[in-house]
Amino acid sequence: MLRRFAPVAAVVGTVALGACSDPSSPMADDGLPLGAAQNLTLMQGGDRLLVRASGNAFPADFAARVAALGGRVVFAHDGAGIGAVEGLSAEGAGQLAKMKGIAAVDLDNFTMIAPPDVFETELAAGAVESPSAPNTANFFPRQWHLRQIEAPAAWAAGRLGQATTSIGILDTGLGYTHPDLAGRVDLTRSRSFIASDDALVASSFPGAHPIADLHYHGTHVGATVSSNAVAAAGVTSGTTLVGIKVCNVNGSCPTSAVLQGVLYAADMGLPVANMSLGGTFMRRDASAQGGVGPSFIATVNQVFNYANRKGTLMVVSAGNSAIDMDHDGNGFKAYCSAPGVACVSATGPTARAGTNGPWTNPDALASYSNYGVSSVNVAAPGGNGASNVTAACSSFSLQIPVCRTGTVVLGINGTSMASPHAAAVAALISESTGNNPGLIRSRLQQSADDLGAPGADPQYGKGRINVRRALGL
Repeated sequence: MLRRFAPVAAVVGTVALGACSDPSSPMADDGLPLGAAQNLTLMQGGDRLLVRASGNAFPADFAARVAALGGRVVFAHDGAGIGAVEGLSAEGAGQLAKMKGIAAVDLDNFTMIAPPDVFETELAAGAVESPSAPNTANFFPRQWHLRQIEAPAAWAAGRLGQATTSIGILDTGLGYTHPDLAGRVDLTRSRSFIASDDALVASSFPGAHPIADLHYHGTHVGATVSSNAVAAAGVTSGTTLVGIKVCNVNGSCPTSAVLQGVLYAADMGLPVANMSLGGTFMRRDASAQGGVGPSFIATVNQVFNYANRKGTLMVVSAGNSAIDMDHDGNGFKAYCSAPGVACVSATGPTARAGTNGPWTNPDALASYSNYGVSSVNVAAPGGNGASNVTAACSSFSLQIPVCRTGTVVLGINGTSMASPHAAAVAALISESTGNNPGLIRSRLQQSADDLGAPGADPQYGKGRINVRRALGL
């Protein structure tokens, strides 16, 4: 039974919740501009700050300096020269910025995972696990998105993904007890960078790993990459997922946590990591609504350059605001505007005859998808008005309680859903290339089905991904 699920904004917290849009302007759902809210918190002495060192390492007495000003170090990464502190007053932040060895101090902005239409259905009893034959998964008949990228051809050739190939999922966590994800997640290497969620996990689900997904977004994303194919298939069924929680139960993703997550993925030596999250910041005016200024952007870019040097390809969603990124010069699209990433737009059918198709024009650019030849590398299925992307729902979800009652899948639209399709293909490519972001991205592009204008175009970049062609089958 497929039914539309009611909006979940009232379930937990006071902020509207959801799964896969990135806001076109960085506004909190309470109507406050994010910059204004952040400044207010800083004046009260409780905000987190991003700190960039003058070089690739912080002074040896950095922690002591911060403590002397009344704050504490959240993290300080020697190698990237990026860190975060909290507990400083505005005056203390100003003093820190003037210290020797410190290049910049910026407010820690955040982005929101915004509400989409969400659908849910519960799996009937008696399903059989089918990781060696994902096409036999219970809900595979409605998974147009996997057929569109020719995933079944890869499965038939035995290219199901290797357990030795790991991919980072920077998101709200993973519902690792869902039958589709059981055994697919490496909990020993998974990590949460959201302390508030850690406490909530401990109180709500004693004994659970801190990356337990209290939202649902990260589980859907992760299961799109790799799934046991009990309920719904993923692009792979053997790839190992590493959960990296950087967004909280309310779908809020602090930049400091996101950057920590990127650095962690790079230092873990992951060949690929997926980021189905982001937002839009104004580049030039830190005082404007949604403005962050060039210093904040330089800090973000430094982290992504570090990941690229370490051999990790960051695959990111283009965003759901229907923005032409070629003609939005003052907008910094976190994180498509960062260097070295693979940015993914979304495609989806314009009509369907029934739940299991057939589907009309499944390669249409999704109505919500951001686009732009200067940013988009490839396109991938993300769903459209006519059909969603189907994948697991978190068995820890506080946002959708029914997901805790059985083997539940969700159908969701968004570039958040497109990105993990591309990340999964990138992980399969890495099985032969090793940790080589440039080569993986090139193969992802060169093997894509060229749609739209010949060559690169604003809607599809180099084309819609094709797993069969990417693997030379």
